[in-house]
Amino acid sequence: MVERHWRGISIREKAEQYIHHLTNETLPDLKALPGFKSLSILRREVREGTAFLIITRWETLEDMRSFAGIDLESAVVPDLVKSIMIKFDSRVEHFNVVHQSESSN
Repeated sequence: MVERHWRGISIREKAEQYIHHLTNETLPDLKALPGFKSLSILRREVREGTAFLIITRWETLEDMRSFAGIDLESAVVPDLVKSIMIKFDSRVEHFNVVHQSESSN
């Protein structure tokens, strides 16, 4: 299992628009791709605006190519998202998941 991490800071007043874009446009497309497992949207307020950490989880790096293309570390940032963000990563980080625990409650 592999996680893809991307960070950006949105204009505070456009944070909800960004979340809507992720959940209503990006997520349905991701769900259709082989090997896609999950999307996490993490948010916090910072001085400049609203910071986001977006984490997608995939079975393998190879599965991720259908989303990211040949250069797996290149961020996929649509023009709409670029217009919402104050700053964002142009490169992503990948992490191998070596352990995962869930609550039994």
